[in-house]
Amino acid sequence: MRIAPLILMSVLLPGAAEAARPGSAVEYLGGTLITLSPRTMGWLITTDPESLVFNTRKSMIRVPYDRINQLEYGQQVNRRVWEAILLSPLLVLLKKRDHFVTIGFELEGGQQQALLFRVDKADLRGLLVSIEARTGRKITYQDDESRKAGK
Repeated sequence: MRIAPLILMSVLLPGAAEAARPGSAVEYLGGTLITLSPRTMGWLITTDPESLVFNTRKSMIRVPYDRINQLEYGQQVNRRVWEAILLSPLLVLLKKRDHFVTIGFELEGGQQQALLFRVDKADLRGLLVSIEARTGRKITYQDDESRKAGK
């Protein structure tokens, strides 16, 4: 009998399964932490009241919000040249935007560290707002295009 309410809930609320996700899907591209390999997929979780959490299959990194001293957002625009060559010349007119978030923080010993993530466009605004609210710091935008996309 307990299954019926869950089925009813998913029928009435189609976004309920997506709302249950643990955070924002991101790809760690690099940074100063040697414990993480570049191109690691994971979840960036902002719901913890004390720390920003990057959770992967193999590890969990916690960065206390009060240690974060830099937040930067930027995007890179790529033309789809190879796809246009292989599939259709019309694809060269399309642009693909990658969204990047850099988080700088200081370790207890005073060493500056940085983490660079590629963020899915669907998760971008929520992630930026959450990190700003938790840290009390404003996001630095790399350019005007980034400012428009991040707001």
